[in-house]
Amino acid sequence: MHRQSELAEEFRGLHDRRDVLVLPNAWDVPSARVFEDEGFPAVATSSAGMLVSLGYSDGEGIPAGDFVAAIGRIARALSVPLSADIVGGFGRSPEGVARTVRAVVGAGAVGINIEDFVHAEKKLLPLERQTARLRALVRLQKSVGVPFVINARTDALRFAPGDDGARLREAIRRATAYRDVGADCVYPMGMTDAGTISKFVKALDCPVNVMVRKGLPPVPELKRLGVARVSFGPTASYAAMGVLKRASREVLQKGTYDALTEGVITFEELNALAAPRKGRAKAA
Repeated sequence: MHRQSELAEEFRGLHDRRDVLVLPNAWDVPSARVFEDEGFPAVATSSAGMLVSLGYSDGEGIPAGDFVAAIGRIARALSVPLSADIVGGFGRSPEGVARTVRAVVGAGAVGINIEDFVHAEKKLLPLERQTARLRALVRLQKSVGVPFVINARTDALRFAPGDDGARLREAIRRATAYRDVGADCVYPMGMTDAGTISKFVKALDCPVNVMVRKGLPPVPELKRLGVARVSFGPTASYAAMGVLKRASREVLQKGTYDALTEGVITFEELNALAAPRKGRAKAA
């Protein structure tokens, strides 16, 4: 518990807005270990990447116990902080979401990312329901013994009604409400334009997370815009699957193996990605 609390405080400190926290999203133990070994100060899970690796579509179709167990395997493999993308929280009520987060923190996570829309319906949750869930998580922060970071995501830019301006106003309205009930960081999903990012950051005046996707400004520009955190999301999963597709086509169409043999790690390096790490947080 003591070590996990230290990791939680360390992760919280990375959101101080003095620099941009670049947060890679892993989908399994080896991808998480690669990110740690390359020097990232913290790692997150990708809900889409992790769930697809387990045979489920992105969403909450996986049994909650299997979901928590997968997070636990990744947490135990790392010596840096792990934040878990918990989709919508795997609970119909604020209390149900809090139970999920308690289990996720118990598995070793020191941060969570929670969405405000329903995957099956592609609809935003009513603002009052989402703020009630966040309030429950803020209460849990104070009682669980681990000061985990709450990253409150809004998909208003994707699913709110109206034109681009109306959707941005709704994203700001929702993110402001999430900040005001105690979320540590807010995450407007789908924001890549520098002007829009600047407007959003100034309106919120709190740590803001954006996601890597085509068109996103480079990290130095994001720092100038005031962004606190940039996460990979499922982009690393897309990249890895893209390599496998290109390698497969090369072998099948050309009979050559360059994509399978250039720039790769060794057997020893692969095996080392499963070796125990010292100093990892124990379950809460």
